[in-house]
Amino acid sequence: MRQELESFFGALRFFTRLPVPAWVGHSDAQLNRSARYFPAVGLVVGLIGALVWLVASLFWPKTIAILLALGATILVTGAFHEDGLADMTDGFGGGWDKERILEIMKDSRVGSFGVIVLVLTLLGRFMALVELPNTWVFMALLGAHAVSRFCATALLFVMDYVREDASSKSKPLATRISPRALDVAAAIALLPCLLLPFWPMLLGLALAGLVTFLLARFFMRWIGGYTGDCLGAVQQAAELAFYLGLLARLPG
Repeated sequence: MRQELESFFGALRFFTRLPVPAWVGHSDAQLNRSARYFPAVGLVVGLIGALVWLVASLFWPKTIAILLALGATILVTGAFHEDGLADMTDGFGGGWDKERILEIMKDSRVGSFGVIVLVLTLLGRFMALVELPNTWVFMALLGAHAVSRFCATALLFVMDYVREDASSKSKPLATRISPRALDVAAAIALLPCLLLPFWPMLLGLALAGLVTFLLARFFMRWIGGYTGDCLGAVQQAAELAFYLGLLARLPG
């Protein structure tokens, strides 16, 4: 049990700015074991956003409450995944081969591609949450953050890490996770979704899965695997896709 708690808190420390108990150690092996708990980190982040929305909606209009909720999730993660999305977009937008793509992604500066996609993604998340029924918003935030982090975790199961430099902050995650760890991550991710209406939830999962599949194929084609920035981009894209799936209206 202690080892499992260490793995969870290790994931929480890596992906958020939240404090963890002092007795939690730190090692590459521990962080690799923590992959099964990435969706659980999403639950924590989503819960914080949902609680902020719930409280803020008592005092302000829905648009303001949603904006504050999104700001809370970004604050608690330090824009970790947003940064990955921007770097990934700059890399693939400005690079013409694997070496150049990886070089651009390593650059800490944000280019025009990254800014444009980041703005559109943030705006998309905001507008989608505003359009959701009020009774869905709380669980939608929990579900989207958990499912999107499972989508990123899935890449650790099917793809290889492509950077060779040991200095990368995502290097400890380079080992492929086991099927059992993936199953645990999937169970955690699906848990909050069960409290959403069935068909919209199913569409949300399907769209998040489709976006993840398409991005994985894109990464394989151009660089032969993933980087930490690719994982962040998948999380952001899958989160937005989940919201859009909840809102989708099938023809007929």
